[in-house]
Amino acid sequence: MIQAVVFDWGNTVMRDLPGYSGPMAQWPVVEAVPGVEAALRTLHTTYKLALATNAGASGRELVCAALRRVGLDGYFDLVLTARDLGAAKPEPAFFEALLDRLACRPEEAVMVGDGYRTDVAGAKEAGMKAIWLNETGAPCPWAHPVHDAEVRAMADLPGAVENLHLPDSARPDAMV
Repeated sequence: MIQAVVFDWGNTVMRDLPGYSGPMAQWPVVEAVPGVEAALRTLHTTYKLALATNAGASGRELVCAALRRVGLDGYFDLVLTARDLGAAKPEPAFFEALLDRLACRPEEAVMVGDGYRTDVAGAKEAGMKAIWLNETGAPCPWAHPVHDAEVRAMADLPGAVENLHLPDSARPDAMV
């Protein structure tokens, strides 16, 4: 049973806008990913929500300041940054710290992100479920995909998370 939904930050919750560098909280313009606020509002009623980012220029306080600018700061129970932790996705230490702080076993958490290696494969290697946010419909960058679900829009995320509750034995490729 899923207890926590973990979000990548850049291009999953907030847009990485071209032409800007440094802490996002200090950019002249910040934007949330379309549909993310509605997805967070829906998921927050059932799950712990966390934000896990490799942002090197921003610690927790600056990430929360950027989230506050678009009204998303109240949804996250945990914000974990590579800068604060000293480890980054897909390193096992990052995911171990994340799960420890969420007080979850790996199988109780799902990672949502646009980075296939960092978000999807990193989470899978840690024993978590993974949902790939693939807004452009790009082909999977790996010959053997490892994601549990794929969404092209944040509006589809709550349904994808709910479908992860199905037992693995219900998948045709898991049948003996």
